Amino acid sequence: MRAFLLRRLATLVAALLVASLVVFVVLQILPGDPALVILGPDAQPDTLTALRHQLGIDLPVWLRYLHWIGSLLSGDFGRSTAYDIPVSDLILQRMAVTLPLAVMAMALAGVLAVPLGVAAAVRKARLADVGIMGLTQIGVALPDFWVGLLLILVLAVHAAWFPAGGFPGWWHGAGAAFRALILPTVALALPQAAILTRVARGAMLDIGSRDYLRTARAKGQRERRIVWRHAVPNALGPIITMMGLQFSFLLAGTIIIENVFALPGLGALLFQAIAQRDLVVVQDLVLLFAGIVIIVNAAVDLLNAAIDPRLVEATA
Repeated sequence: MRAFLLRRLATLVAALLVASLVVFVVLQILPGDPALVILGPDAQPDTLTALRHQLGIDLPVWLRYLHWIGSLLSGDFGRSTAYDIPVSDLILQRMAVTLPLAVMAMALAGVLAVPLGVAAAVRKARLADVGIMGLTQIGVALPDFWVGLLLILVLAVHAAWFPAGGFPGWWHGAGAAFRALILPTVALALPQAAILTRVARGAMLDIGSRDYLRTARAKGQRERRIVWRHAVPNALGPIITMMGLQFSFLLAGTIIIENVFALPGLGALLFQAIAQRDLVVVQDLVLLFAGIVIIVNAAVDLLNAAIDPRLVEATA
């Protein structure tokens, strides 16, 4: 197990380094001069030179990369050129919206998908199975931003049950904050729940004819106990793996959903930083998103290894 953990840790560090290099190189080769964007086309040459020196963009590319990584490792995320405040403060402010939104959406997707997938597998080729699979097909086809717009039209504009957008802040009370996140959570969760339901159904059907299930039935155990006590725990591996992969789609979805619902999260911040050519913020945010995805996938591997120790032996 120790060797497995060390390999996963080495893979994690290597993936983070490669991601940082890719993010830095891609953003550095973009055309344009950040100093010229900030000061405008009428800026004096000496003023442009001074700002380039202040931003560090007059240094060689390799030295800029080393400075950036060194600063990140020391906890210094740089300073936003558009907002003139530390990037770490911006990220912490916006993370208070994006992180609860992504976690709530992932939890809702799991709560919806696992029971529906199990029900479809247990009633294979029957009306319930056909109906659930038909709904999941629709869910997979619908983009989350369209679901969000539909929810706004029906539940916010016509029914007036929820706010159509905006975020009051946690300091105005958890109830108001969670109420503002309900519609974006549902919009993010439904398409992912549709995919996860199909995965859960497939995993249940895959283990449905295993010997230990036939033995449990031969002993006279109730079917409900067989399903939830024996079948579902052994089907969790593919489900957890898919949830780890889906988390990256949820993060990407928050970038769009936050703009649909006018939420001041990391996605909206990334859009603003791109529009203002605030490269420091863009670099840090893209690497943060990539790092979260890499870390979540590593955590999924460890969780799967804890559930099924045979995976550790298979990779030895």
